[in-house]
Amino acid sequence: MKVKNMPYEHLDIEDIRKELREAIELARNAKTVEEVLESHERTNKFTVRFMSNYSLCHIRYTCNTADEFYVKENEYYDEIVPEVQALSTEYSNVLLQSPLRAQLEEALSPVYFKYLEVQSKSMSQEIIADMVEENKLVTEYSKLMAGLEFEFRGKTYSRAALSGFFKDDDRATRKEAYEVFGNKMNEVAVSLDDIYDRMVKVRDRMAKKMGYKNYVELGYYRMNRVSYGQKEIEAFRKNVLESWVPVNVRLREENARRLGIDTYMFYDDGVIVPGGNPRPIGGKEEIFKAATEMYHEMSDESAAFIDLMMDNDAFDVEARKNKWGGGYCTNIPAYKQPFILANFNGTSDDVDVMTHEAGHAFNAYLIADNRFAMEIGCGGMETAETHSMSMEYFAWKYIDKFFGENADKYRYMHALDNLSFIPYGTMVDAFQHIVYENPDMTPAQRNEAWLELESKFRPHIHLEGIPFLEEGRRWQYQMHIYETPFYYIDYCLAQTAAFGFLLASQEDYAGAYARYIRLMKQGGETLFPDLLDEAEIAVPFKEGALEELAGKVEALLLTIKEKI
Repeated sequence: MKVKNMPYEHLDIEDIRKELREAIELARNAKTVEEVLESHERTNKFTVRFMSNYSLCHIRYTCNTADEFYVKENEYYDEIVPEVQALSTEYSNVLLQSPLRAQLEEALSPVYFKYLEVQSKSMSQEIIADMVEENKLVTEYSKLMAGLEFEFRGKTYSRAALSGFFKDDDRATRKEAYEVFGNKMNEVAVSLDDIYDRMVKVRDRMAKKMGYKNYVELGYYRMNRVSYGQKEIEAFRKNVLESWVPVNVRLREENARRLGIDTYMFYDDGVIVPGGNPRPIGGKEEIFKAATEMYHEMSDESAAFIDLMMDNDAFDVEARKNKWGGGYCTNIPAYKQPFILANFNGTSDDVDVMTHEAGHAFNAYLIADNRFAMEIGCGGMETAETHSMSMEYFAWKYIDKFFGENADKYRYMHALDNLSFIPYGTMVDAFQHIVYENPDMTPAQRNEAWLELESKFRPHIHLEGIPFLEEGRRWQYQMHIYETPFYYIDYCLAQTAAFGFLLASQEDYAGAYARYIRLMKQGGETLFPDLLDEAEIAVPFKEGALEELAGKVEALLLTIKEKI
């Protein structure tokens, strides 16, 4: 069934309460393992129904944030989801405290119980009102950002569409586009400060109500991290500073010289290839055709997947007013149907949608029938992003379909851009730790903290003279910072794993792809470090883990550069 034709059902909160309460009581009063498993199956069926309608609402709201019906439905979910989460946590606690727990772990999975333990630490009845407030703030932020329009050279653009000029080969065009962007953002800077300040305060309040020192610990639990914590992330940030940042600075400064740039400005960071970054051949139809051919050649499983996506119109990729400005992949479990939203802008980012977001979608397709597809899905977000980022590199073999004679230029740009992302993403994570450890910081102090991190993680980039950005406000249009705290580091962890798959694929594509598919199919039943060990990929928390990897990636980049 086409996604647009899938029926949406408004679920009344009273019916939701009744369903979950009955499942909770069934599990609580169970005398046998079989009775608990019966309640578990009942809860799963309800979760499929709830999440399918929630996903359909989210899809239709983000496709048009001005649609009055789905605006109201989205507001309704803002109100009820915290209570639903609280009831789900109550159910989890019943399983955790059950006298039958040992038998249940054997019948289900010890890993599943690890997720239940984290869930129990991330939710409390005491914070439901605060979560409702948090949801409303996220919606306020997303609507503000989605509604922005930019006047550039006589035309009006959405933020996503304007960003296409950020990578223009003409330096004056890039500078002008960023000036237009920055001046407009300055008009809403006070609103962005206010929204974020309220977000930080409500999240800090939630943490303290639950007995935590600050939001950092609660934030980690809310990210479902079961195999690593703050200590490991701190070690990763140290590895990035010591082993990754120097390589990035060296490559970026050398590349700037090739581009004829003396002072490396922020608006130069999006351009890598002399003569202009490669752009895909053709528009949406040509990209979709190339992606279909690629996935058909890659494997039988990927062929069946892309056919499902195309047959059911499971994409919305046109940039337009009132459309949510980011990109995502979600899943509609009742139909075992992934869906991808993006904003094409004529740059290579459009192709990345068909590899990165499609990597998420392919994983959802592969694990749709896994025994814990609903309970733990693919695992933590670091695992989910490993699926998507690795697919970007497995697409290299077929990338000429999208870029023709500029395929090597794309490979060079893609790898260098991703190498540069790791310091940036790690900086985002460090910033959030600072903010939530110091919840009373003023907006100015937050901006100062960002600028200080820029000097450590991206010392080669200059911000002077660029409106909005020179004040240290780059973080304010990184949606994850507002909407999903502590998510961004997962991209960085995953990128190191993806680079491992890239290097492996250069030596033995078939073998690397087979290990990748095995990693994908396991879902969340195997923990992240164990997945990497099995796939023969370096675990990025270990001391010095990134030094060898960074060196090999640099060598690969230098080899590709000789071809362009």
